[in-house]
Amino acid sequence: MIVVFSARFRADLDRVWAYIAEDNPRRAVSFVREIVERCNKLSEMPLRFPLIARYERSGIRRMPYGNYLIFYRVSDKRIEVLHVLNGAQDYEAILFPDG
Repeated sequence: MIVVFSARFRADLDRVWAYIAEDNPRRAVSFVREIVERCNKLSEMPLRFPLIARYERSGIRRMPYGNYLIFYRVSDKRIEVLHVLNGAQDYEAILFPDG
């Protein structure tokens, strides 16, 4: 199964990098690499992490990494990584803006 990164995920990752780089540019690079590596490992066990409670029908799953949450969806042939957000953010409003 292949892992595909959405444009929104890439934009989120750029923001994560920029935020961390303000204090520690080296750590920003390594942290972003760690997130991408973690996402690529989803191909080994894509259903390992739970569906988002109350939004199970969306098929979106949530994988924690440090203070961040990585959101992804599994289909027959691929895993689409949708977002990476800080755990303090209101991810429901971002992922499900129409409620």
